[in-house]
Amino acid sequence: MRSLGVVALAAGLLLATAPAAHAGPPPAHRCAAAVPGSPLALAVAGLPDDEASGALALIHNGQDCVRATAGVAVAGGTRPVPIDGRFRIGSMTKTFTAVLVLQLAAEHRIDLDQTVQHYLPGLLPEGTAPVTVRQVLTYTSGIQHVVVTNKDPAWFLAHRYDHWPKGSQIDTAAGLAFPPGTMQRYGNADYIVAGLLVEKVTGRSWESQIQRRIVEPLGLRGTSAPGRSLDVPGPHAHGYEATPDGWVDVTRADTSLQWSAAAVISTAPDLDRFMVALFSGRLVPEPQLSEMFTVPDVPMYGGGAAVYSAGLTRIPVTPTVTVWGKSGDRPGYNNGMGATRDLSRRLVFSVNTLHMGGTEQPVRSQRIIAAALG
Repeated sequence: MRSLGVVALAAGLLLATAPAAHAGPPPAHRCAAAVPGSPLALAVAGLPDDEASGALALIHNGQDCVRATAGVAVAGGTRPVPIDGRFRIGSMTKTFTAVLVLQLAAEHRIDLDQTVQHYLPGLLPEGTAPVTVRQVLTYTSGIQHVVVTNKDPAWFLAHRYDHWPKGSQIDTAAGLAFPPGTMQRYGNADYIVAGLLVEKVTGRSWESQIQRRIVEPLGLRGTSAPGRSLDVPGPHAHGYEATPDGWVDVTRADTSLQWSAAAVISTAPDLDRFMVALFSGRLVPEPQLSEMFTVPDVPMYGGGAAVYSAGLTRIPVTPTVTVWGKSGDRPGYNNGMGATRDLSRRLVFSVNTLHMGGTEQPVRSQRIIAAALG
């Protein structure tokens, strides 16, 4: 998965000193439209192009906010990308799933130091080293995902409607990639396990818990966990893949392969409201909230130091300033959200990319992030 653009996002979210806005963000339509010629307006100008069909962005600086959209919602049409349009948020779903698990921990229904084997007997092969819930949330479990080339255009177009039963995404035959707790390896497997934990402990579907515990309390009108639905409901910009024969609409898809790791649909205003509630302690109380701002002191699998906490990414900017955020993409969509810990600077964006599966963040996304410099 593409990174959030660590340096650019951190810079973009850094330059603000206004106090946190705890009363909740204003509706997106009340945010000022980016002034022509301003950094954000320039960042989204010129769409569609060879890289993207459209984009939207919402930036907050203290009590002030600015919005921008560009491009087309539907190929060949003139309808603009709506600022409150739905999009597939991809791995930003992991932040939602982490919230569910930590809420259950606050309710004393899950012990973060208890093992996956305790809660989900039989999921991992007999003899597998003990894996704790905390290790699952911080990608330090070593549990592996079934390898499929799901972001290869040919594979996606042939398998976009395939349905994966919950848990079948986990490759237990491969064994653990490393002893639990010794390294960090980012991926979907841990958050598929987290989804299974939520269902086992609550006796309800992961989708229903997203709705009951996050969507309804926060009044997130554009957020949903799609389940078996193939569609993006409500107003949205379609996602496309550029092929030699033209753009192919890739909006409709079964998201069960990603499930509790990357299936949620949301909007920029909803994600901003979600961040404000989360960082303010309205969704997860202390001490569980501290888990989302604590990165394990282990190396990354393959080199470097760990950067992921339970559901978020730590982005150090200076010795005294850190940004926390999450990126996510699905075919046709590249997205990010992030904020300073005091919420004084926040950014949510989505770019309708035309080329799935790249290892680098789209240039358009980088421009939007950089525009947060203001």
